[in-house]
Amino acid sequence: MKELTFVEAGRVEWIDRSEPELTDPAGALVRPTAVARCDLDLPMAKVGLFPGPFPVGHETVAEVIAVGDQVINIRPGDKVLVPFQVSCGHCDRCRRGNYAACERYVAPLGAMFGFGHSGGGHGGSLTDLLFVPEADHLLIPAPRSLPDVGLGMLSDNAVDAYRSVGPPLAAHPGADVLIVAATPGSIALYATALAVTLGAGSVRYIDRDPERVDIAQKLGADGHHQQGPWPMQFDHAEVTVDVTAEPDGLAAVLRSTEPYGICTSVAIYFGPTTPMPLLHMYTHGATFHTSRVDARRYLPDLVELVEEGRFNPLDVPTTIVDWDDAPSAWLDPATKLVVRR
Repeated sequence: MKELTFVEAGRVEWIDRSEPELTDPAGALVRPTAVARCDLDLPMAKVGLFPGPFPVGHETVAEVIAVGDQVINIRPGDKVLVPFQVSCGHCDRCRRGNYAACERYVAPLGAMFGFGHSGGGHGGSLTDLLFVPEADHLLIPAPRSLPDVGLGMLSDNAVDAYRSVGPPLAAHPGADVLIVAATPGSIALYATALAVTLGAGSVRYIDRDPERVDIAQKLGADGHHQQGPWPMQFDHAEVTVDVTAEPDGLAAVLRSTEPYGICTSVAIYFGPTTPMPLLHMYTHGATFHTSRVDARRYLPDLVELVEEGRFNPLDVPTTIVDWDDAPSAWLDPATKLVVRR
């Protein structure tokens, strides 16, 4: 079979490899039908953040082809979402819902599909067959009534956006939301759409990119184009989301968090993040959360919003390409890219 593989910076190509075998009685083989490109996938492919070669893709909707003898809830022919993280579902951490910290499946960056050795050596989704362990735990039924191209991104970027606004708005119903972004991609825009859907009092969106500001306004936010250095702070909001990946941007968002409010950072910081305004956070009682999203934990809630028609990820501009065009399209800029079979 063919598998889209990161070879080196600026180069991805189809590689022939043997099909995976179903040797694990708790596992399943699935056939990806639509794969979305995560916001991190583009810099991974263009710059080479992690050493290759390794198969790419981890935002996946698929058809189940075969299941092991111990699998009860998932059957061949099912349409499923594949959470990007690999977890067992029964260790102490998984039982607490901390699937990203699973004690059984570990890796330098955390166990996940599409990251090669850094993600534990699990396969990538741009392939004919993908082996999924712990099928009863990991695989989530996908709505058959909805198109595959609008479901793949739920398993990482959209659920990452959901965790940044969903639980905080549940704790602070009707709170104002502030989303501040600088990095390319979709997460900040999904967070905007979800904050509007979930009943935020107001949604303010600030970004260095004017095109994303226009999109956020169409999604229902009060948008502002940020030019020049980040200010000390913006007007306060009880729920704030950092998508800047810039230390001064993060500091501004933290200072903009209402006393006893919640700030979630979905950005990845590869270098130092000083200065953190810890004294300000201390005196104002701010809660700061940063982590990889526990995708398996929040996906059912997000799927329910999609099934109810309250959230449509395709409201965020999405570029859809055919399967055979994946190698070239994977390196092209797009707010969101989906490869369909």
